[in-house]
Amino acid sequence: MKKLLILPILLIVFACAHEPNQQPREINWNRAVCANCLMGLADKDYSVQSINKHEDVLWFDDLGCYIEYTKGADWQKFEGNSAVTWVRDCETDKWLRVEDAWYRFGDRTPMGYGYGALKNKNDSTFDYKTTVKRIVDGVTMRQSFIKKKKLMMKEHKH
Repeated sequence: MKKLLILPILLIVFACAHEPNQQPREINWNRAVCANCLMGLADKDYSVQSINKHEDVLWFDDLGCYIEYTKGADWQKFEGNSAVTWVRDCETDKWLRVEDAWYRFGDRTPMGYGYGALKNKNDSTFDYKTTVKRIVDGVTMRQSFIKKKKLMMKEHKH
């Protein structure tokens, strides 16, 4: 009789001990959309993904979109504090933990923020915390990016 009780208890214990899979996912280019700007992902070199404890995934096409999204209420609804966030190394295509990457400024990124992730530090890279502060403070290439897009739209109309 005791053996019959042990099996269901063990099943419950193991079911509750499930570790979420928060490893990076491959991008589904036909369906992945940036959670912040709602554009389809187009450039793998600058992609970011966050995976929460429920294994839900949010995609971002630019590090700046991710940073902007984390400032809003939707990030809290997503339970972003439980998320593991990955950024693509723009030179090797390997996924890096967003906090462990080094960021160079001046890249032509999908939404014009201008930060590319790298595995290794060099003389012209910033750590994650500094990069977040720079983006929040507006140290990006967004102004010239938006200006260029507006010019392209204006020329297209004529």
